[in-house]
Amino acid sequence: MATAYETFEYDVLVIGAGGAGLRAAIEASAAGVTVGLVCKSLLGKAHTVMAEGGMAAAMGNVDDRDSWKVHFADTMRGGQYVNNWRMAELHAKEAPSRVHELEAWGAVFDRTKEGKISQRNFGGHRYPRLAHVGDRTGLEMIRTLQDHGIHQGITVHMEWTIVTLLKDGNRIAGAFGYDRERGRFKIFKAKAVVIASGGLGRAYRITSNSWEGTGDGHSLAYHAGADLLDMEFIQFHPTGMIWPPSVQGILVTESVRGEGGVLRNKEGKRFMFDDIPDNYKNQTSTDPEEGWRYTQNDKHARRPPELLTRDHVARCINREVKAGRGSPHGGVFLDISWIKEKLPNAPEHIKKKLPSMYHQFMQLANLDITKEPMEVGPTTHYAMGGVRVNGDTQMSSVPGLFAAGECAAGLHGANRLGGNSLSDLLVFGKRAGEYAAKFAKENPNVSLDDAQVEAAAREALVPYEHGASGGPTAEGPYVIQHELQAMMQNLVGIVRTESEMTQALEKLGGFWDRAGKTAVHGHREYNPGWHTALDLKHLLTISEAITRSALNRKESRGGHFREDFPDKSVEDAKMNIVISKAADGSMQLRREPIPPMPEELKQVIEEMSK
Repeated sequence: MATAYETFEYDVLVIGAGGAGLRAAIEASAAGVTVGLVCKSLLGKAHTVMAEGGMAAAMGNVDDRDSWKVHFADTMRGGQYVNNWRMAELHAKEAPSRVHELEAWGAVFDRTKEGKISQRNFGGHRYPRLAHVGDRTGLEMIRTLQDHGIHQGITVHMEWTIVTLLKDGNRIAGAFGYDRERGRFKIFKAKAVVIASGGLGRAYRITSNSWEGTGDGHSLAYHAGADLLDMEFIQFHPTGMIWPPSVQGILVTESVRGEGGVLRNKEGKRFMFDDIPDNYKNQTSTDPEEGWRYTQNDKHARRPPELLTRDHVARCINREVKAGRGSPHGGVFLDISWIKEKLPNAPEHIKKKLPSMYHQFMQLANLDITKEPMEVGPTTHYAMGGVRVNGDTQMSSVPGLFAAGECAAGLHGANRLGGNSLSDLLVFGKRAGEYAAKFAKENPNVSLDDAQVEAAAREALVPYEHGASGGPTAEGPYVIQHELQAMMQNLVGIVRTESEMTQALEKLGGFWDRAGKTAVHGHREYNPGWHTALDLKHLLTISEAITRSALNRKESRGGHFREDFPDKSVEDAKMNIVISKAADGSMQLRREPIPPMPEELKQVIEEMSK
């Protein structure tokens, strides 16, 4: 019986302890409800710490021309107008307050000469907008939220994996999982659940994501009946480390380009000047000198092409490599050392502005970025698509189930602007926690179904049964995971075609069969093979959702580039692609019109485009 498992009971359960999860837990706790926080690794190790450049908020501290309206217009244009406009509006309006709140809780931001929070340039943002702490902003954010949250009476369950979400009829009732150290099952009963589990980059071979990024939240929500939205939009960050192989995919922050770093091919040419999109030409510099002045906060200069949106920069790098103009290890060169031509104290300036990047390359690649260029290339970085949520409350299509952060869809549309992710975590983490607490108070009675729990426990232990029987078709989970990642990288990567994605769908069918027979051995106490076997269900679910959505969107937009449909489609510009689970367990896809934008927001975009 399910009652044999230890049960924890909370008003609100938060799954994930990154920026969104911590902020949601803090807000829910402040509303006076009991809060449980579950995380897959240790508290403080969330992937949020990898966000280096800063958090976007239109405070106008460095350039007083900035405002929420400019930020809103930049976000919508970056997302190519398939964004949830309500989320983009709320984000632009509320981000400054969330940053000041973080400062009040103890975050130590870099400062301007006047003592204000400093803000730096980033790709796709018209003005310097990113509040930052050197190039370690995510780490400071997690440290601050963690310190503040730990005093709120939140109970933290570290190193736990959630196997499935539990329901009471149509509404959420909690979650079922196990502690990774001992492998023992536990039940979490909750009146509301917030999923803040981050990304899904581990579906790909080359990724900046840490080991936890296996799409758990997307998959858990989908299998519980929630809709997934616009899963085809995957962001490939233009600059990840590519050499040596042991560090492949580790992020090289956009701050390098924001501080004056330039991209060159093996011939030494700054190739980004060769391809500037029409809708950005009036905001992009036409010569290197103007681009340099922009990075030094000259208000009369336009941004260098290296600071165009990430999807565009990644495709330009991909183009140079395919044309044979790449670096020795299959990327291009990112050079910040050249600023010694402009600044007499360039090495000290670089070390001060980019301390993590200096140490990262020194320690991992034996390369001094103050003296020589870095080798970089695109890496799977961020999912714009995710759980479909209400823009104001962050509740999914399942009553009582909320989502925030990277696993939620809407804010970023087809392409996320750098820096919008950290402020996204704060703005919508707060809202998710606030409305989850409200839901829990208004819907207090929830009951658990023993049959759901027992079914989940049996399913989780199947790999051990296969290991014990030792059948000829049983194989280890790592082989399947490795082959899946290679397939997604090759067939559903930066550049996509119908024939390759159709092939990917066929291969996914085979992977599903193999995953159902995967075998693990040994005991349940910290068994990485077992953890990986359970992750496969999530990886396969989100890989199928990405592939089906990408096949359906017959155009190129943002992070989704179709070589067979290289142009934007007027029809697809009006549509979101929704994935849901049918009664028979199959994955269903439908297209839904994007809700019309209010006239006052249309006027904002028109005004800001001049």
